[in-house]
Amino acid sequence: MSFGNEVTVVGNLTRAPELRYTPSGASVANFGIAHNRKFKDVDETSFFDVACWGTLAENVAASLNKGDRVIVSGRLEQRSWETPQGEKRSKVEIVADEVSPSLRWASVQIARNERGENVPQPAGKGSPSTTDYSYDEEPF
Repeated sequence: MSFGNEVTVVGNLTRAPELRYTPSGASVANFGIAHNRKFKDVDETSFFDVACWGTLAENVAASLNKGDRVIVSGRLEQRSWETPQGEKRSKVEIVADEVSPSLRWASVQIARNERGENVPQPAGKGSPSTTDYSYDEEPF
């Protein structure tokens, strides 16, 4: 649990979730969302990158598409890396604890997954725990 680092954003997916696996077999899905706000006749749009891990990642990749309106709840996390050219880069992204479709302008039909069923598995690997947030691997 984090204190003072929670964030909830409502917006539309700017790209379909991309599901990948780390070398140890942990699943991670990445997608972007855009939050639109109108204030005194001025339209503002903020863009956020989101990362999901474990069965949440697999369910997000199987359920959501570009343009879907979602509610993302999670924490902000900064990561840094160095490019092959030696340039230092960093970014802040939302690491999602929950992702839900927004029901304000749409309806959904919920299909519950049984534990261990209907969840894609990497060949020869077990499913990572959805409550284990100790991932210290880069998602690529």
